[in-house]
Amino acid sequence: MSPTDRPDWYERGLPHIWLPYTQMLVTPPPLAAERTDGCTITLADGRILTDGIASWWTACHGYNHPAIAHAVQAQLARMPHVMFGGMVHEPALRLAASLADLLPGDLERVFFTDSGSVAVEVAIKIATQYWLNRGVQGRTRLLAFRGGYHGDTLATMAICDPEEGMHALFTGVLPQHIIADLPRDDGSTRALDALLHAQGQDIAAIVVEPLVQGAGGMLFHDPATLRRLRELADRHGVLLILDEIFTGFGRTGTMFACEQAGIVPDIVTLSKALTGGTMALSATVATRRVFEAFLSDDPMHALMHGPTFMANPLACAAANASIALFGQEDRLAQVAAIEAQMRAELETCRGLPGVRDVRVMGAIGVVELDHIADMPRLKAALVDGGVWVRPFRTIVYLTPAFTITAAQLSHLTRTIRTVLAAGPY
Repeated sequence: MSPTDRPDWYERGLPHIWLPYTQMLVTPPPLAAERTDGCTITLADGRILTDGIASWWTACHGYNHPAIAHAVQAQLARMPHVMFGGMVHEPALRLAASLADLLPGDLERVFFTDSGSVAVEVAIKIATQYWLNRGVQGRTRLLAFRGGYHGDTLATMAICDPEEGMHALFTGVLPQHIIADLPRDDGSTRALDALLHAQGQDIAAIVVEPLVQGAGGMLFHDPATLRRLRELADRHGVLLILDEIFTGFGRTGTMFACEQAGIVPDIVTLSKALTGGTMALSATVATRRVFEAFLSDDPMHALMHGPTFMANPLACAAANASIALFGQEDRLAQVAAIEAQMRAELETCRGLPGVRDVRVMGAIGVVELDHIADMPRLKAALVDGGVWVRPFRTIVYLTPAFTITAAQLSHLTRTIRTVLAAGPY
C-alpha cells in the first residue's frame, strides 16, 4: 500500500501503535484491514486476501457468522457487562454448563478469564494452591516440554521452551521450572519416569499442549504420548494440565485433542476458538477433585483471582452461539474434509528444494523448510498471491476456518506451492 493509498486513520494512528512480535525499526508497515467476510479479509486498498490462518486460529466458523453476530447484538442490547463478583448471569452459566457437558470426565468447574495466557496463569495458580490447601509444602515447580508454548506473561513464559528464542531475553528473571522431552517412545518415557521419581515431590503439575505444540513450530505427537503422561502423572501423584487453547474446539479433528487419547486431565485451558474468533474469552476448567481442595472454612483456601471483565456477557453469548454451531453445521465433518484436501494438496510441496517436511493433522497443515533467511520477502510474496498466511520460524502453515470452501483452500495450497517453488527465501 503506497502512502497515497493509506486512509487517514492509518496515517494518524500508526505512529502511536506498538505492534506484537515486531521489530518496528526494520519491519515493513503492516497491512490495513478494512472488513472481513467468511474466509476473506478486504484491505483498505481494495485487495481481497483468502485467510489461511483464521486470525491466529480463532475464527473457526469464518468471519461475521450471522448466528454469532445476532447473539452478540442481542446481548449488547440487554446487558453488555456486569461484574462477576457477587453476581452471575445467564450467558456465563449456560456456557459453563455447556463446557462441562462437552469436556470428558468430571471437568466441571469453570473459571473464566479473557486471554489464553491468563487461563494458563490461573491453571498454574490452581495447581500450586491445590497442594498448599491440602497441607503439602514444596510442590511449587512445573514440568513442561521442549517445543512447548503457553503464553507471553511472566508465569507462562517460564514454562515455554527456553531455547525457542521468543523469551530468551528474560533468562534469570523467570521462575525456574523443569523442561523435559516428551515421552514419545520407551526411552524418553523411562527418562521422564526417572525425572519424576527424583523430583516429583517438588512438582505441582505437568503442563502440555495435547497432540500439537502450536507456536513452538506446529510439532505433532501421537495420542499414546498423552496416555503416557497421564500414567506418569498418576504414578507420581502430580496433576496434569492440558493446554487446549490452540487444539480445543475441533482443530485436531475431535472437539478436544485429549479425546483422541481417551484421557481426562485434572485441569484444561481453553480460548482461541471459544467465541469463534469474535470476542476475547478464555476458561480454565478443573475436575471435581481439584475444586474440592478449595472448599474450606478457611477464607485463605479460596482462589483469590478475579479479572475485571471476567465472564463478560457479550463474550459468553458469542461462545454459546459458537458452540451451538458445531452441532448445527457439523464442523467436525468439515475438519475431516479439510484434512483430506490438505494432505493431498500440500504433499506436492514435499519435493521442492529446501522443504524438510510436510505434515497435516485435522485442520492444521504444515510445510517445514530447512530455513527461512528472508521472512519479509516470503510474507510479501504470499500476500501478492492473494492469501493471508503468516510463516514463522521455519514453517509455512495453514489453520483455516472450518467453513472454508474447497476452492478457497486450493487457492491457499496452490499459492504456497507456487511461492515456495520460486524461492529460496
